[in-house]
Amino acid sequence: MSRRDQILATAAELFASRGYHGVSVADLGAACGISGPALYKHFPSKQAMLAEMLVSISEELLREGRRRVAETPEPDAALAALVDWHVDFALRHRPLIVVQDRDWESLPVDAREQVRALQREYVDLWAAELQLLHPRLELATARSMAHAAFGLINSTPHSSLLPDSEMRALLSRMGLAALGVPLNQPT
Repeated sequence: MSRRDQILATAAELFASRGYHGVSVADLGAACGISGPALYKHFPSKQAMLAEMLVSISEELLREGRRRVAETPEPDAALAALVDWHVDFALRHRPLIVVQDRDWESLPVDAREQVRALQREYVDLWAAELQLLHPRLELATARSMAHAAFGLINSTPHSSLLPDSEMRALLSRMGLAALGVPLNQPT
C-alpha cells in the first residue's frame, strides 16, 4: 500500500468515526504519524482527500463490476458475481460506506458529479443484467431493484452483528433473493 493510500485509509477511518467536519488536518497528520502540513505534500486539501477517496471507490466498484459481468455470460451468474463483489467490498470498506452516506455534501461539486456518473453506470450494469434475467422488467424498476440491493448490502457498517463470514453468506443470500436470482448460485 502506498503512503497516499495509507493516508486515505486513515482519513476514511477518522471521517467515519468523527465526521468530515470533526477531523482537522492536524488530526489527520497525527493519525498518519506526520505533521498536518506534511499532508499537503500528498493532497492539496482535506476536501481533495475526500474527493479522491469517494471517486476512487466508485471507479473501483464499476471497474470490478464490469470485469465480473464480462467473465460471466449468464445473467443469474453475473448478478451472483456482482452481489459477491459488492458484499466483499462492503465488508472490507465499512468506513467508506459511512463517509459516502454522511459526508456527501462536503464533496466538491465536480467530484460529486463524477461520483454520481460512475454510480449511475454501476447501477445500469446491474440493471442490464436484471433485465436479461427478467425480460419484462422495465429499466426504472431494474434500477430501483439494484438500489434496493445496494441499500441492503451497504447497511453492513450499521448492522453487522455477525462475524464477517456469516455476514457475507447472509448478505449474499438476501441480495440474490431481493434481485430474484435463483439461490442455487454459490455464495
